Amino acid sequence: MAHRLTFPIFTTFPIYPRRSSKLPPMTHPHRRRATTTLTLEFSRRRRATAARASPQQQEQAAAEESEEWGKVSAVLFDMDGVLCDSEEPSRMAAVDLFAEMGVPVATDDFVPFMGTGEANFLGGVARVKSVAGFDPEKAKKRFFEIYLEKYAKPNSGIGFPGALELIMQCKNRGLKVAVASSADRIKVDANLAAAGLPISVFDAIVSADAFENLKPAPDIFLAAARILNVDYSECLVIEDALAGVQAAKAAQMRLLAERGLFYIVCSLQSNSLKFRCIAVTTTLSKAKMQQASPSLIKENIGNITIHDILDGGQAGAHSM
Repeated sequence: MAHRLTFPIFTTFPIYPRRSSKLPPMTHPHRRRATTTLTLEFSRRRRATAARASPQQQEQAAAEESEEWGKVSAVLFDMDGVLCDSEEPSRMAAVDLFAEMGVPVATDDFVPFMGTGEANFLGGVARVKSVAGFDPEKAKKRFFEIYLEKYAKPNSGIGFPGALELIMQCKNRGLKVAVASSADRIKVDANLAAAGLPISVFDAIVSADAFENLKPAPDIFLAAARILNVDYSECLVIEDALAGVQAAKAAQMRLLAERGLFYIVCSLQSNSLKFRCIAVTTTLSKAKMQQASPSLIKENIGNITIHDILDGGQAGAHSM
């Protein structure tokens, strides 16, 4: 049967303005038999067929599934909602901030702006509520003071169970690991300390401070790949927000746009074009996360296995 190749992401996700041209040099991947398809529907049908097959057929299907997933050399972890159970405390701190300004808001008011950086997280609600004279930088400063004082004290237990274990499994398999967050560094450091996650376990920590364009722009993820000295096509992203999944896809689009048609053809033959992002439903529902079409959806980081990262979990492990 001929395999159907489709590229829906070319028309769905914008290519954001380039911030730096210093991407890792293009390598010529080892040419392998082009037996895969980029359509998710085909993958699901093959997994369903493999579940009814003989042990030998299941083993062959698992090997093909691993090849389709492609090589993974690094994992880029979002922080809020992925490593740390900090989305709700963040919204509560924001409610406290607006209460000081005399503006009544609810935690749900901040949900549409999650994962886009504190300035937009706070400023978005300020725009909706028509807050006059709102100063994003001043608001951020006070927000961090409230958040650190009330909600993110060291070792306060906001880390998700299984987070450190998965990080160490990745490192034991030779993968590089990075935090890639739209939060400012002051919040990243506070959250990791509150979660009991040592900064030393990460090969890189990338925060919002140095970037003009935050998620859903791809800049943070591309910068993390550069710092790790890993081609972004070999990175897997773990996210809890729609903006984060969109940023992961936009990073892949930026890569293709910069490298041109020859790279796309080589990538199709070697299967290094595969987009890989695992979404967790700690913040949004599974139905909501499906709107961004991540590769896999899991309940939380504790439900993600090292096999989900290395080969997509193979047969039967692609959903919660």
